[in-house]
Amino acid sequence: MSPMIILWAGGGIAVVLLIVGIIFSITSERTLVEERLGQYLGKENAEQAARHQASTPITDWLNRRVEKSSFGDRISKSLARADIKMKPGEYIALMAISAFGVGIVAWFIGGQFIVVGLIGAVVGVFLPGMYVKRQQSKRLVRFNDQLPDMLNLMVNGLRAGYSTMQAMEAVSKELPSPISDEFRRVVQEMQLGVPMERALENLLRRIPSDDLDLVITAINVQREVGGNLAEILDTISYTIRERVRIKGEIRVLTSQVMYSGRFLSMMPIFVILILYALNREYMMEFFKPENFPCGYISLALSALLIVAGYFAMNKLGDVEI
Repeated sequence: MSPMIILWAGGGIAVVLLIVGIIFSITSERTLVEERLGQYLGKENAEQAARHQASTPITDWLNRRVEKSSFGDRISKSLARADIKMKPGEYIALMAISAFGVGIVAWFIGGQFIVVGLIGAVVGVFLPGMYVKRQQSKRLVRFNDQLPDMLNLMVNGLRAGYSTMQAMEAVSKELPSPISDEFRRVVQEMQLGVPMERALENLLRRIPSDDLDLVITAINVQREVGGNLAEILDTISYTIRERVRIKGEIRVLTSQVMYSGRFLSMMPIFVILILYALNREYMMEFFKPENFPCGYISLALSALLIVAGYFAMNKLGDVEI
């Protein structure tokens, strides 16, 4: 069998597995936090839940090797913050598949140069992480936008005579995702015997929001020293609403800078692709043996400058409030 056919088949399988992994991460009904809560539900329920959890020998082996390490713990936190229903071992397998698939595609497009394939493999390793970071950012923005409505609902519930836990349960039933999902987890943890301080601390670990930190601090202080929690949360709600309004105005004013940075960063890549399609011999000058190592150094410096410019433009548009 021709090596080209083997590489094409391997690349196709890698791309298919990558797509299947992404679809699985989006459509799975079981979250990592719910799985950890399952240990409190008893041996029978835990075994029943385990039978419904799809797994493979490879991912099980990776999970056993990764879950007890600090690296696996960081991956678990990152996936929980993005609300992606994957285990650390599955995520690492997805990174390997992505690296292999992108590397094969880059190797074929780049004139079958091994260096181009390695660069593609490195890019493929970081693609799942970029997706996770994007999901975290989008989920955090949605959560912060829903936080004032959550506080108003809690304030109205407390004034109507609800306890703090009952007010949180109302939030988990009345408001949309993601804030309803997170407070449902908090209520479930409290119903299983976890102290409220610990449950709220776990919530803050999943949602690293400064506004949420302020709310949790107010609730914990009120539980220690007393006071009118409804009035405190009402004041915090007004402060958060004003902050959200100001953030929205700043986001509008700085959107031009952000999109300009993205466009200027992508433009050299588009130019390289166009030149490669129109004049492949001209672009392959970088990879000729007689131009080593000048060609590779030029490409590396160009990539470094593009990345530095992108982060510089993002920093200009990132205004802290």
